[in-house]
Formats: sequence, C-alpha cells, structure tokens
Amino acid sequence: MIELEDLPELDNPVLIAAFEGWNDAGEAATAVVDHLAQVWAAEPVAALDPEDYYDFQVNRPRVVSEGGARRISWRTTRILVATHTTLGRDVVLVQGIEPSFRWRAFTIELMEFAQEAGVSTVVTLGALMADVAHTRPMPVTATSDDEDTRHRFDLEASKYEGATGIVGVIADAATQTGLESISCWVAVPHYAPHTPSPKATLALVSRLEDILDAPIDHLDLAEDARAWEHGVDELASTDEEVAEYVESLEEAQDTADLPEASGDAIAREFERYLRRRGEEPPPGAG
Repeated sequence: MIELEDLPELDNPVLIAAFEGWNDAGEAATAVVDHLAQVWAAEPVAALDPEDYYDFQVNRPRVVSEGGARRISWRTTRILVATHTTLGRDVVLVQGIEPSFRWRAFTIELMEFAQEAGVSTVVTLGALMADVAHTRPMPVTATSDDEDTRHRFDLEASKYEGATGIVGVIADAATQTGLESISCWVAVPHYAPHTPSPKATLALVSRLEDILDAPIDHLDLAEDARAWEHGVDELASTDEEVAEYVESLEEAQDTADLPEASGDAIAREFERYLRRRGEEPPPGAG
C-alpha cells in the first residue's frame, strides 16, 4: 500500500511520471521529474512499500548519513506534490524505479492514488536509444490512445506494437480509468549512451511546455545541453567512422524534417510559443 504522509487538497492536478530503467535512456526522463521537483519546490507526500515491488539484489538499499547518523535507505517509488507552479494548477510528480514484479498491483496503487488526489491528466515520460544525431534537436513523440485527448493537446496516435515498460502500462491504465493519458518519448543518440543527456531532458521539458501550455524554468538545462553536445563532438572527432555516421544521420534528419518547415507548421509553433507566455497571437496568424 502507498504510505501516505500528507496530501493537501489539490487544484486540478496533473500527474507526471518517469521511472529509472528500461524506459530511461540517458536518464533523460527521470531528470525531467527531478528538474520539475526543483523548479516548483515539490514536497514528498507518499511512497510505495519497496518490499512489495522490488528485488533488492537488483536495486540494493543504500547506506546514507543523516544528521550525523548512518541509516539504510530503501530505494522505491515516491510521490511529490507541487502547489506553486507556472501552470495555474497543481502537479503530482511520480519518481522511482521500474518495479521488478507485480506490475498490475503497482499500477493499481498509483491509479487509486491519482483518483484520490483528483488527478485529471496523466503524463508519462520515457527516453529510448535511436538513430538520431546529437547535433540536431532531440525528437520527441507525444501520443495518446484517446481521440479526444489527441485533439485537445495536438498529439499523435501511437502506432507502436511490442514490448513495453512500466510507463506504457501506467499510460494504458490511466486511459482505462477514464483519465486523460499522454505519453512523451524522447530519442537519445545510441552512439552517445553516457549519462546524463541534458539535451534530451531539455527537449522533453520543452514538449511539456507545449502540452501544458505554460512556461517552465529551464534553469541551467540549455547550458548543460551545449556542454553535452560539445563533449560528444569531441568524441566523434576522434573516430572517423563515428564522424561519418553522425554526418549520415544529420542528412537523414534534415531531409525528414523538411515538411515541418511549412508555413502552417511554423505558425502553429509560434502561436503555442505566445500562448505559453500569456500573449495573444497577432490577427490572422495561423
């Protein structure tokens, strides 16, 4: 059962979740939740009992020092709440580790908590290794299985079939529970697997701004992303095969992105940018 500490009455909360493990290439997804917790000063309100869901030989407890004393910290999934956000609504953040077993029970607990908290929208975040160039914008795919949700948030319908992680299970459970369910995945260059990947994290944060229609403080993400890209540049420059491969990826992405440079697409992006900052699009825009 979820160990509830203190749950205040929330204002139309949105739940945003990410998990370490299979769903989190380059730690890009979990870094988003960490980032949001920092910028909105989120407070922990609950935790799942790790005994129910985790293999401690895989996710070992840690010895930590606290107040001059040493203790055992059991890694688990924790729930935080942010009540002072830029969204005009409260946020529930779920950060943790993909469970080792009992996924259905794990998901039911989270959905019961979401309903108790009054959550109306669930956003799951993921990151995967892909054939993308580190020098280009990290592609983010935002999908929903519900037609009304897709229309409301300008999303795509997912065509993926195959193995899924806990975020896929939670996204489906949210839909079955009657909540708006949105899934956002960022592609991380597979030839640059070293973590973290702040450029991918920044891409997810920017996509969340679009979906939630509000600005989110980027803090140092842009600077960290530039430093990461420079580091991968240096790595590629020392290996001729990698450099040639990156060049071929750049050409492929540039060609694939050409339709997105249409006037209508640019107008839509400009309108979203203005709305996030509380400005009205100029007459006739779009």
